[in-house]
Amino acid sequence: MIRRKEIIGNQTLILGDCLEVMPLLGRFDAVVTDPPYEAVMQNKWGVLSTKTPSSHVRHESLGFGAIDEIRNEVTAAMCAACDGWLIAFCMAEGVRAWRDAIEARGVKYKRAMVWVKPDAMPQFNGQGPSVGHEMMVSAWCAKGHSRWNGGGKPGTFIYNKNTPGGASHPTQKPLPLIQDLVGLFSDVGQTILDPFMGSGTTLVACQRMGRAGTGIELDPDYFDIACRRVEEACRQPDFFVQPPAPAPEQAKLWSEE
Repeated sequence: MIRRKEIIGNQTLILGDCLEVMPLLGRFDAVVTDPPYEAVMQNKWGVLSTKTPSSHVRHESLGFGAIDEIRNEVTAAMCAACDGWLIAFCMAEGVRAWRDAIEARGVKYKRAMVWVKPDAMPQFNGQGPSVGHEMMVSAWCAKGHSRWNGGGKPGTFIYNKNTPGGASHPTQKPLPLIQDLVGLFSDVGQTILDPFMGSGTTLVACQRMGRAGTGIELDPDYFDIACRRVEEACRQPDFFVQPPAPAPEQAKLWSEE
């Protein structure tokens, strides 16, 4: 059920459960999203903290079974809605499960890519290396051969995790990274779906780069933040979209004297 819908610039923001909303939207040229995953980490005080999804109300407290359930349901819905590239963030430990879920839908899994975080938090207790990267799985949901705008570029992206001014969401991705993905896996004028919109970074990238984005978010507070961020993006120029060249001045055929 769509609880609220806002159209800002070329972006459509929807408040609701992504599994209920996606079947209502038709198909998109690409899906770029950061689905929920459970990352249980022990901080220096020995307290367990759990990252829980912001886009699915049924799974506020997750075990591994619930994660598998979300992955399979969401993968089915995203593949059904996508007519091009599907790009989804995940942890390294989740790549195989995402691949299995994608291939179970009859979709062509391509490969995993990596986001390297030079400014990742170090592991101060000396018990092992810190987590300085996240993965992105990629799949081609359309018929025929896949294509992207990266040529022979490797699927390695190096961007600082921390963004200037701070983040509006606990798992907010840096805007330059998302702009890179949008530019590589879609073309100007195409449509992009983010079923786990969060604070709206994907739609901000779409607005700045001439794509028509649709985002779905369950949490009304993050939905409002996303609306404000997209509104701000609308007030800025599209840095990655070439403006039309001015018409050449015609030569004068007579003197004005």
